[in-house]
Amino acid sequence: MKSISANLNVMIKASDKASKILIRDFGEIEKLQISKKGPSDFVTNADFKVEKVIIDELTKARPNYSIISEEKGTFKNKDKNNTWIIDPIDGTLNFLHGIPHFAISIALKSNNEIVSGLIYDPIKDELFFAEKDNGAFYNNHRIKVSKKNEINDCLFAVGGKIKKEPDFPNRKSGCAALDMAYVAAGRYDGYCQKNLNLWDIAAGVILIQEAGGVIKGLDLNKLNNLKVIASNSNICVKFQEKLDNF
Repeated sequence: MKSISANLNVMIKASDKASKILIRDFGEIEKLQISKKGPSDFVTNADFKVEKVIIDELTKARPNYSIISEEKGTFKNKDKNNTWIIDPIDGTLNFLHGIPHFAISIALKSNNEIVSGLIYDPIKDELFFAEKDNGAFYNNHRIKVSKKNEINDCLFAVGGKIKKEPDFPNRKSGCAALDMAYVAAGRYDGYCQKNLNLWDIAAGVILIQEAGGVIKGLDLNKLNNLKVIASNSNICVKFQEKLDNF
């Protein structure tokens, strides 16, 4: 693989350090203190601890970069052109219920485009990362989106509330970051979800793009209510047609 940038190296170190907390707390899930954040939106003290470790590590290395984070919100620093985008635990509900399908997601947005991103699944020890013009990787192996042409041969990830059951093979995993990482790695052939937040998908965007995938209709200047439709280029038109009522 090509050498990685200093920024991505910092991101990998931050996620590695934070993952140790996640793994420990996941092992003691019953003892976690839980507070309600919304009707179906829970946050654990693990969320805050993990976020603090990530922010501390990133800030130590790049003290002037701005930050957008799920729990802390937006912090505009001296350098407004470079922004870390952090989701300490994507798939919190899975985490809370002892389901080992969640991830740390960190991305770097420079001048209104995502230039690097990583998604780390600490339980399976799977690291997905990508940088602009440098390819996408899974545990240091180059990855590409699938090459399938027929919708019915594919498996898609869907998320959030959907009006009706899609008429294509699909799964709902509860973790947008891993859904996108799996598309980049060719495990899923496509992914669709709406009402997303930027921190849910920022790292996944560059992973899919660098793995040769297509992402439709995404506005990276919005923080909330984002919609993602991602797939390989062979099926993107057919997939879009299937999602007309999405």
